[in-house]
Amino acid sequence: MTDRYAVFGQPIGHSKSPRIHQFFAGQTGQQLSYTAEEVAPEQFVGSVKAFFAQGGLGLNCTVPLKELAFAFADTKTIRAQRAKAVNTLKLEADGSVLGDNTDGCGLVTDLLDNHAFNLKGSRILLLGAGGASRGIIAPLLGYSPQTVVIANRTVEKAVELAAEFQDIGVISGCGYADLGGQAFDIILNATSASLSGELPPLPQGVLATQGVCYDLAYGDQPTAFVRWGRENGAFYSLDGLGMLVEQAAAAFYLWRGVRPSTHALIELLNAERGMS
Repeated sequence: MTDRYAVFGQPIGHSKSPRIHQFFAGQTGQQLSYTAEEVAPEQFVGSVKAFFAQGGLGLNCTVPLKELAFAFADTKTIRAQRAKAVNTLKLEADGSVLGDNTDGCGLVTDLLDNHAFNLKGSRILLLGAGGASRGIIAPLLGYSPQTVVIANRTVEKAVELAAEFQDIGVISGCGYADLGGQAFDIILNATSASLSGELPPLPQGVLATQGVCYDLAYGDQPTAFVRWGRENGAFYSLDGLGMLVEQAAAAFYLWRGVRPSTHALIELLNAERGMS
């Protein structure tokens, strides 16, 4: 019987995850199936229980299910506990369910290994104080940046989120209007607004010379934030496709004990959408 895996989300039709995991399976000689299934939040618990009861071994959970997956997991990795969100569930041998969050490690692997960024001593601006931000802060702080500043439309949310991580690094929260006069080496967009063509109100000069822009979202066309980075002289302005592939590779390793190579797949997916 083929080992079964899936991604749950809403919406899920655009997901590249089935293709990514089938690529990894072929590359590493693993026999498995991986499907994408539309699951609404109110269906989540029943759907997960049914999936595992019917022989499923592991799940990815995307928006808006990551907090529900966190609540569902019997045990959580340290990085999932920090993120308070889970994107990967694994059925353990004893029948319990382990929850992990591979988003942050996926991001830093893409930044460090695929693009040779240096996070140590860098000034990082993180746009947005929602779940996407929460999942990446601890991994970023683990590489000793000079500072991480979270900017958000609701200032209180940014300040509260920063306070949760002040034990592991230099981090603060503010509103967009408070960014004037500051310049950042790396600006990470963790808002969903970029996909709808909207952007946070960023002041002139917020991107340092030779600075880098990175949108956690991705699309077949450059996102609004990727375009903003290019228009404002970013040395690189990238989207989150590499993060998507790297977080999937970390989940695949958790499930299968085999670490796939990601470079060929990232090149293939970029070539297909006409991005180098």
